[in-house]
Formats: sequence, C-alpha cells, structure tokens
Amino acid sequence: MQFKSQAVSKPYFIAAIGLFVAQILFGLIMGLQYVMGDFLFPHIPFNVARMVHTNALIVWLLMGFMGAAYYLVPEESETELFSPKLAIALFWIFLVAAALTVVGYLLVPYATLAKMTGNDIIPTMGREFLEQPLITKVGIVIVALAFLFNITMTVLKGRKTAINTVLLVGLWGLAIFFLFSFYNPDNVVRDKFYWWWVVHLWVEGVWELILGAILAFVLIKTTGVDREVIEKWLYVIISLALITGIIGTGHHYYWIGTPEYWQWWGSIFSALEPIPFFAMVIYAFNIVNRRRREHPNKAATLWALGTAVMAFLGAGVWGFLHTLAPVNFYTHGTQITAAHGHMAFYGAYAMIVLTMISYAMPKLRGMGEAASERAQLTEMWSFWLMTVSMVFITLFLTGAGVLQVWLQRYSEAPQAFMAVQEQIKIFYWMRETAGLVFFTGLVLYVISHFVGGPTGAKAKARA
Repeated sequence: MQFKSQAVSKPYFIAAIGLFVAQILFGLIMGLQYVMGDFLFPHIPFNVARMVHTNALIVWLLMGFMGAAYYLVPEESETELFSPKLAIALFWIFLVAAALTVVGYLLVPYATLAKMTGNDIIPTMGREFLEQPLITKVGIVIVALAFLFNITMTVLKGRKTAINTVLLVGLWGLAIFFLFSFYNPDNVVRDKFYWWWVVHLWVEGVWELILGAILAFVLIKTTGVDREVIEKWLYVIISLALITGIIGTGHHYYWIGTPEYWQWWGSIFSALEPIPFFAMVIYAFNIVNRRRREHPNKAATLWALGTAVMAFLGAGVWGFLHTLAPVNFYTHGTQITAAHGHMAFYGAYAMIVLTMISYAMPKLRGMGEAASERAQLTEMWSFWLMTVSMVFITLFLTGAGVLQVWLQRYSEAPQAFMAVQEQIKIFYWMRETAGLVFFTGLVLYVISHFVGGPTGAKAKARA
C-alpha cells in the first residue's frame, strides 16, 4: 500500500463479500420457490426473497465501487484521502441502513413498511430494484454525496489522470441518476420511462465508466504496460459505451406506450452496444499479452480477463439476442431477459469488484503484492466454479425462455403463463443445481482469503 488512507477500503470489501453471500443465498431460496411454491412460506414469501436478492446485489456492488474508489483514487492522485474518518463513518452508516432495510423486508409486510417509512409523503416504493423505503433512499443520497465530496476533494488536491477522472464522472453519474428514483409520476408510461433512467443508465451507462476505470487501473498495475496505451483504450471504450448505451435506453421503450420511433432508435443503438464490450475483450487480452512484468498476483489478472470476456457475453451477446424490436416483441419479460441479466451483472460488475478485491486485498492485509500460491490456486478454482456455473445458469434460463416464448407467445394456440411454467420446471431445477455450484465457488472464494503459505515472491525465492 502506497498510502495509509487506502486502508479504509478494506471494510468496504469485506462487507461487499458478506452481502454477496447473502444475495446468492436468497437467490437459491428464490430458485427453489420457482419449483416448490410454498418453500419457506409464509416466513419468506417469494416477493420478499426477490427484494432481498436484488437489493443485496445493488448494495454490495455499491459497497465494492466505494471500496475500489477509496483504494484507487489515493494511488492515482498520489495523495492521501481527503478524510479517512469520513469514509469510515459513511461505511457504518451505509451498512447499518442496509441491514435495517433488509430486516424491515423480512419482518414487516411491505405495505406496512411503506406506511411506517413515509411513503405517503413521497411515494417512491413498489418499483423493481427501487423498493427501498423513503428513509433508506434519503440515507443513500446523503452517503453518496458525502462519499463523492471525499473522493472529489482527493482528486482535486492531487494528480489528475484519465482513470480517476473517468471514475469520478461515473460515480457522479451514478448519484445523479439515482435521484430519479424519487420521481414517481401517476402516469404509468411516464413512470416506466423515468424508471429506466435509473436502472438502464446505471448498468448500461455510468457504471460502465466505473468498470472501465477499475479495469484500466488493475491492468496498469499487473502488466506494467505504458499508461498512455491503456488510457487511449479507456477513452475509446467509454465513448462507445456512452454513445450506444444512452440512446440504447430506447430498447426499454418499445412496448410501454412511447412513440414508435423508439423502436428504430432503440434497435439501432442497442445493436451497437456489444461493440464496446468486444473492444474491452481485445483491449484486456492485448494489454496482458504486451505486459512488461510477470505480476505475482495471477488471480487478479485472471479476474480482469474474465471480466472482459463475461461482460461481452452477458451484456453484449445475450443483450443483442433480444434487443431488436421485432424479437423483443416476443421475448420481453421472459426467462431470456433473466438469462441476460444474470450473466451481464455477474460478468460486468460482480467480476470487476472481485477483480479489485483480488488485487487490493493482499496489500491491505500486509501480504505484499500477492497472496500465497495456495491461496491463489484456491481463488482461481473459485473463479472457474462461479464463472462456468454462471454460463450454465444462463444457458438453462435461455432454454426456459425459448420454450416459454414458443408455448406462451408464438404458437398458434398460446398457453397460460402458469401452464407454461409447469412445463419448463426442468430448466429451473437445472438452474438451481448450477446455482449450488456457484455458491460453492463463492464459499471457496471466501476460504481463499484464509489460506496460508508463503507469498508468490517468497515461494519463488525459496525454490
């Protein structure tokens, strides 16, 4: 660690992994509820399990982004963090607020929770991914603004690089677009229109800037390739991502009552969205092939390359499969959508947070540039278990979606939703099995941080 204040990122990373474990556990519960409808009912109904699963995903990724920023920015800016004490205070505020919200979901009926938390004052609840009570949303805004103040002041007083500038723009964009979660118009079309300004413009907009900045930082550190080369790639990728992603929001507007021109705009620009992700694959492998040093942290390099490939497959290929308006007419809201969502979130955002944790955690724990070779081997096993099982989860959900489209929407005698669900149960069972393998990989990832032995450098010296 070059700067003492980078240590504040450690609790963020630990909390992120803990919330990741909780997210997957509730995902497994949901998976069983797809095939055993009364599983854990009435203690954890499906709608509650789903809220916890999706909200835990968002919170742990935000925790990971904040931890990554606290580690990356001081090093890029070549100065200590503006206020480490503020960073620690914000961590505990954010963690406690997230925990209380989850407890509220589990113990209080959602309608009662809405009344208790002031939803009648500003009605913001009841929207997918944005189910958080008003109090929690206000808390998120306060934490985000204080966090951005801390990071921005650090960048302003230190060196300005392409990486910390792109990261800062992405983080500010994240906070600004979240404000639309407070806007809940009575008109359903307007509601969905602006709802996507949070959800889509996060994951297919400003989050991609955060992804690009973190990936560039890790590749610079692990390969030794000239900063100028990596920064040029970074500018090209984020430009392509923003141009295609912002206008590509239109692929959510096809069938919600908006003007027909969105079918053209959405289809054309969404069809271009795989390009920046494909460029990211070329970029990552090209940089690694041109590396000037053999970094001892092989696990971090593996996560970095895996991020590029899986982001391209999940966000690019599986996104393209159903993004054209004539295809989306039949696939919208089916399990094909779920297949795309699972691989895209894992490939683009879960993996980039794990990449940063894999790179930074050995230094934060005083182990030098890398963990022991045994620990890295364990971590790489976890990489392959999680990544391969996610591929199978995506394939099983795709199979379920194709059959669902055919039986429910495309055939001459379309069947009822629940009748079709009964016929695609086999895919849900296979998805649940793959989910258990994924969870095994995640447990192995946690274990890898407790595996001892000499570090990579010490092991080579002994040999």
